Amino acid sequence: MDFTSFLIQILNALQYGLLLFLVASGLTLVFGIMGIINLAHGSFYMIGAYLAFALTSLTGNLMLAIVLGIPLAFGFGALLEKLLFVHLYKRDHLQQVLLTYGLILIFEELRSLTVGDDVHGVAIPDLFSASIALSDNLSYPVYRLVISVVCIALAVGLWWLMQRTRLGMMIRAGSFNREMVQSLGVNIDLLYRTVFALGVALAALAGMLAAPISSVYPGMGGNVLIISFVVVVIGGIGSVWGALVAALLVGFADTFGTILLPELAGLAVYLLMAVVLLWRPEGIFRKG
Repeated sequence: MDFTSFLIQILNALQYGLLLFLVASGLTLVFGIMGIINLAHGSFYMIGAYLAFALTSLTGNLMLAIVLGIPLAFGFGALLEKLLFVHLYKRDHLQQVLLTYGLILIFEELRSLTVGDDVHGVAIPDLFSASIALSDNLSYPVYRLVISVVCIALAVGLWWLMQRTRLGMMIRAGSFNREMVQSLGVNIDLLYRTVFALGVALAALAGMLAAPISSVYPGMGGNVLIISFVVVVIGGIGSVWGALVAALLVGFADTFGTILLPELAGLAVYLLMAVVLLWRPEGIFRKG
């Protein structure tokens, strides 16, 4: 592998890892802070991708579709938490698993009825449709770089929200002692609703950003859900920074595992998880 090809694979690993972070960060917030095992989280990624397809078809512009899709996803998450997930906080994990698995089936059926089972493409905006020449024969798409920049900006913004704002302080406090925070006058129901809606919006945004490069197809949330749980376990349940580090490690393990050991490509990520858990059973970072 020459240097240019190596550089391209590094960029691919970074882009994949950062995009995976968007999905896993929402999952680790909901799982680590609210104590909800949400198997339907991958469906929010799928919903985001189909939102990108539908809204781009209506507006003719992916960027406008994303601007419209984010508040729709956030509102959908808030409504879903108010109607369903609010009843799960004091239930055991088996009931959480059963309900969220049922949601997967419902979302898939609704997707089939409304959009069909065909594979759809989403056009990359003209502004980002070019490629950067890295050699005489190899180039790298600008849109993939844009995805990486957006994900980095969101990672910084999420860190600032959690560590430097009053809302973040309340979220972190609520994750340790819900009753104490509620006794201090904080509307814990609204706080949890905001966290859940934020998690849905992050997963949906990842789906919208990925739609032009991965296409939009039935069941696309399933693989994302599995790998997102791997990221959460590696990074440490409830840790946003852990999700970022773990997502990047998974991105590199998957990308270079496919290239260097193609016969073991499917195992590379899970071997990474096994090694990390043998070293630190609680994950790389603790909750925070």
